[in-house]
Amino acid sequence: MHTITTIIALLIVLGVVVFIHELGHFLAARWAGARVDAFSIGFGPALIKWHDRHNTVWKICCLPLGGYVSIYGQEDMFNRKKYQELSRAKKQGHYLSMPAWKQFIVIGAGVFMNFVLAWLIYSGIYAFKPKNVQLPVVGQVIQGSVAFKSGVKPGDIIVKIDKSNITNWGEIIIAKELAAARDANVTLARGDKLVQVKLAPAPRWGLVADGSKTEFRKKGFFGALYSGARETYYQSKTLLTVLKQIVTGERSAKQLGSFITIAQVSGQAMATGFFALLTIIALLSVNLGVINLLPIPVLDGGYLLILVIEGITRKKLGGRGMEIAIVCGWIFLAAVLALTMWNDLVRVFG
Repeated sequence: MHTITTIIALLIVLGVVVFIHELGHFLAARWAGARVDAFSIGFGPALIKWHDRHNTVWKICCLPLGGYVSIYGQEDMFNRKKYQELSRAKKQGHYLSMPAWKQFIVIGAGVFMNFVLAWLIYSGIYAFKPKNVQLPVVGQVIQGSVAFKSGVKPGDIIVKIDKSNITNWGEIIIAKELAAARDANVTLARGDKLVQVKLAPAPRWGLVADGSKTEFRKKGFFGALYSGARETYYQSKTLLTVLKQIVTGERSAKQLGSFITIAQVSGQAMATGFFALLTIIALLSVNLGVINLLPIPVLDGGYLLILVIEGITRKKLGGRGMEIAIVCGWIFLAAVLALTMWNDLVRVFG
């Protein structure tokens, strides 16, 4: 039963996030006047498919680990000669018939929808679920720890870490992750004074929350919208920092996980409750949005960068060099997938 729950949770989480991403491309393409040939959730042979009145094929396929929207002529973006040879009638609804600014919107719409989804989910959680928040009050400082050596005392209230204002204990954990391998500048409220300390990088700072200092928080409408946007920004910033630290070697790439990790976390969230599952959907939506914005060929960010370069140079990119770049992009993604799968297999099976 646990395995079935995990599989169902994975299908729900991935299905929602991928559908919203591809829906962004689909709606933008329709708005821009491009012909959409197919909208697919998953890859491989279709389990279910149907046609809409615009003759778009909608499919649910047997490998539900992604999806795509097929826009007529998008594969010709680096083969302008082929496009020019088309008759006027066949250029109707063609991807390259759109001006560059509309192409930019179509490509960026998927990522935009992922961030909107995360924002709405986080906002809804803040609005409808009162939260018992652990306040950032220090209850105990472990002797000999980084915090102990820096002079942090029980009763101190953590107000700020680096440039981030702290309103609950969870934000302290995030700020510590963001600090990673450098000293963190911490502002403490001690009585009626503000005290500045530095906490050196360490596996643990040695801070224990005062468990008696909690409060229930429920946001109003506009407060929930603001908090949802703030949470979306926080999660995006955290992921970018983690990726940067992996590239620079400050953090191990072994922490990366594949769809196996997503399945396990989704299953645990589903067993916990509806709001926990929504939180995972929002987090994965942020992750998909951020990763797709990376300037790597074959990702949305790579195509957006190409459009920017073309706009600045007034020259269309293409030819053998661009073909090689696209192939390298696919090889890179395959390598990342293999790495994350290996990490998960080692973690699960030792």
